[in-house]
Amino acid sequence: MKTITVIAATQLELSALVKTFDAQPYPASLPWEIFVADVTSAKLLFVISGIGTSNASAATALAAQLFAPELIIATGCGGAYPESGLGIGDIALATSEFFADEGVVTPEGWQSLEQIGIPLLERNGRRYFNEIPLSPPAIAAALEVAGQLGITAFAAGRFLTVATCSGTNARGTDLTARFRGICENMEGAAVALMAARYGIECLELRGISNYVEDRDRRRWNINLAVANSQRFLEHFIRNQAA
Repeated sequence: MKTITVIAATQLELSALVKTFDAQPYPASLPWEIFVADVTSAKLLFVISGIGTSNASAATALAAQLFAPELIIATGCGGAYPESGLGIGDIALATSEFFADEGVVTPEGWQSLEQIGIPLLERNGRRYFNEIPLSPPAIAAALEVAGQLGITAFAAGRFLTVATCSGTNARGTDLTARFRGICENMEGAAVALMAARYGIECLELRGISNYVEDRDRRRWNINLAVANSQRFLEHFIRNQAA
């Protein structure tokens, strides 16, 4: 039986999936909320990590160690960068994740971990620096689901993970120019890194709740973002479990 772990920072980002699949609280006492469900030929685990890379790393490592899933999915809401073409409620799919804060600022400008020669991970002869690739087969499967559903409000590209969210037009423009990302979040790269460390396939998909611009919560729609991302993941999971 295939095991799929879905990780999000908050309960809101997973609650619809937990309800849809009638997932029940994991019986053991653990420092994270975990829900489990069986569907067709798959076992599902839904993990609420808490926000930020520290929480996401630890929760992903716990899930990988205890449950050895074949696929880990990071999900939730995210902010759309300028030039991404994404709108509020659209679905963004990560082709890779990028630690946008890791590096060093010098008089000559920002330098990446690769430029300073310090990898985040070395595994099977491969060195991982700021950018963590995600699973090509899982990405292809997600694109296939998008096609089946006729979803056009959809984009795929690099996601950026930050510790301090961008709340100005200037910051959004700077990060777009530097990294060419389409979606900002606070956990995805940490989930992807832990998945890579354990040798587990990883996918990330988010609903767009806001634009990366001068902060104005009146223009946000978190509920729409998480509803759309979970609706998409329901179809994706059922396809994977078939």
